[in-house]
Amino acid sequence: MASSLNTTNIFTSPSFRNNTKTNVHSSIQVPSIPFSPNKSSTTYQTPCNNNNNNSPPIPKWNILQKAAAMALDAVESAIISRELQLPLPKTTDPEIQIAGNFAPVPEQPVKQNLSVSGKIPECINGVYVRNGANPHFEPKAGHHLFDGDGMVHAVQFKNGSASYACRFTETERLVQERSLGRPAFPKAIGELHGHSGIARLALFYARGMFGLLDHKHGMGVANAGLVYFNDRLLAMSEDDLPYHVRVGPSGDLETIGRYNFDGQLDSTMIAHPKIDPETSELFALSYNVIQKPYLKYFRFSSDGSKSEDVDIQLSDPTMMHDFAITENFVVIPDQQVVFKMSEMIQGGSPVVYDKNKVSRFGVLDKYASDASGIRWVDVPDCFCFHLWNAWEEKETDEVVVIGSCMTPADSIFNECDEGLQSVLSEIRLNLKTGKSIRKPILSCYDQVNLEAGMVNKNMLGRKTQFAYLAIAEPWPKVSGFAKVDLSSGQVNKFFYGDEKFGGEPLFFPNPDSKNEDDGYILAFVHDEKNWESELQIVNAATLELEASIKLPSRVPYGFHGTFISAKDLETQA
Repeated sequence: MASSLNTTNIFTSPSFRNNTKTNVHSSIQVPSIPFSPNKSSTTYQTPCNNNNNNSPPIPKWNILQKAAAMALDAVESAIISRELQLPLPKTTDPEIQIAGNFAPVPEQPVKQNLSVSGKIPECINGVYVRNGANPHFEPKAGHHLFDGDGMVHAVQFKNGSASYACRFTETERLVQERSLGRPAFPKAIGELHGHSGIARLALFYARGMFGLLDHKHGMGVANAGLVYFNDRLLAMSEDDLPYHVRVGPSGDLETIGRYNFDGQLDSTMIAHPKIDPETSELFALSYNVIQKPYLKYFRFSSDGSKSEDVDIQLSDPTMMHDFAITENFVVIPDQQVVFKMSEMIQGGSPVVYDKNKVSRFGVLDKYASDASGIRWVDVPDCFCFHLWNAWEEKETDEVVVIGSCMTPADSIFNECDEGLQSVLSEIRLNLKTGKSIRKPILSCYDQVNLEAGMVNKNMLGRKTQFAYLAIAEPWPKVSGFAKVDLSSGQVNKFFYGDEKFGGEPLFFPNPDSKNEDDGYILAFVHDEKNWESELQIVNAATLELEASIKLPSRVPYGFHGTFISAKDLETQA
């Protein structure tokens, strides 16, 4: 249902939907054919909050607040006008960042009995959910792909049939911006750089002082990770608390609210917490870019009880997008992408590649009460945005880490001429000698960018033979996925089809089998020629397509997902 507010939303306009067929091949770094909606003929509408049938309330401000709002809006307009006098970098240009199938879509209520080619495997019962960035309002200035509002796409499987729905995660940020009818919160990557970024932060907090905004309940977009833990589906981005999203009996989605684990969590949580498959405990990190401690580690028991925070001393606030667990340890990367707010004063981005810093990995007992026992091992010139698995090899006193090493390390945040490479690597951390060995897993002949994916979740933290990873080519689009034998380096590839691109492959393990690769790969795929989307189900052992589910609307390229079994859905909180 649409709101009556007249806003600058770019989703539901017919001209927007038609123009998105422009043959745009990229976002982020590669050259592209720019795409922009036809503003002169666009009528903008705002999708309403899916939790009720009422339009968002219009703020009731007093005379002082109205005057302050007008003044602050005028200052913001001047900032934007000045910023747009120069070309935006590719990493913050919305005509590149949200072009083609990276462009946003409106919410979709549940559509049942979708058309299926092939046969859905009988063991797949439950719901596949995948997160992604989906900006609710048209960007006025800089915008990075990671800045968009969180939207969860869900395909539910029941007795061989499938349904589809997608909904925004109703973050505090989105609810407030919808009530205002315009974007009002600063975008962490696309806008917070240089002097204009400092000015935007000042404007944001000024609006808070006058009661025009409330920034005390989080600024996050909840667009990156999804985890099902303690009977709750949690949507996450590392700049906020998680959000509890409930899957209804029909397969629709409802945001319950910002979730602090019954008052136990008072800090942000990264988007890639880990669940130990044997103990069902959840392990997580929280990083701070402003004040010490810059990094904290904590865990939750299977019933949701939180441990005390373990403060980990770092010299600089460091990006901690992911980490790893083993049977007995947590493995924490302290790498070369750091936050230096002072760079904004000098006109730059606060996300900085520090070439003088030596990357290292910390190995800490999972149940440590403090960080005194952490062992740091240097791994020079290594930046892994994601770590796929880790395990212990006790006979050699080594912890083996599997990750994709990216170069240049900051290329997804800052514009550069060098092409991005993402090399699947084995990193051996010797706890006795304090030395490391890093080597590519694929041969030079098989080398391909591998980013986004997973191992069999039932073996997380234990030695695994296989990893299923997105073939991120042509970067940043995904043409298929690779099944990699981590011990031999053998790689087998599955491609989604001619002019078809997708995202992260999700491995669904067959509940009735003990073989590691007995299961299925689920992936959203978009046909850029016919402008249609589908969900492909591929046999993980044979790499043969088992089924394709035609989706009723376009699914943009997104981030990470998970699968919730029908049994778990019955016990949702």
